[in-house]
Amino acid sequence: MNIKISYKLKFSDNYFMEELDSIDWRLLACLQERGRISNLELAAAVHLSPAQCHRRHKRLEESGLIRRYEARLDPVQIGVGVVAFVQVSMERGHIKEVKKFRDAVLTQAQVQECYAITGDADYMLKVAARDLKSLSDFLLSTIAVLPGVQSVRSSVCLDEVKCTSAWPLQV
Repeated sequence: MNIKISYKLKFSDNYFMEELDSIDWRLLACLQERGRISNLELAAAVHLSPAQCHRRHKRLEESGLIRRYEARLDPVQIGVGVVAFVQVSMERGHIKEVKKFRDAVLTQAQVQECYAITGDADYMLKVAARDLKSLSDFLLSTIAVLPGVQSVRSSVCLDEVKCTSAWPLQV
């Protein structure tokens, strides 16, 4: 399947269309699953020569389709015992506070993810903490007191059923 993807190159402000073919999709799927795969293993997996594989891989990185590579750590082994999903509602009419809120959230290591959402709340945060007391302290002394925050509601994760950063691809 060929799908045209629009993206912005790092060195340009112009969008352009480039067609991703089935090999590109297979490369992306392999890299999502095994980010540290060697070029030789990747080439074999997608049925390309190592040189062709490296060239395509590099193009996907330079285009911005591949944002970064990261190690996924075991939260329990690093002392993270609680994960919570936190809904934050902002006070109406405080549009200037939104940038301050966003900037503050970006500096907080406990906040793993932050999304502007629709519905009753304005933001959804995924927050990691050592324990419930640490979560409570963080929410009350850091998040709830940020400029423009009206309310904070949290739901503590009881069990991780599925956790992935892989996007669904049509390979």
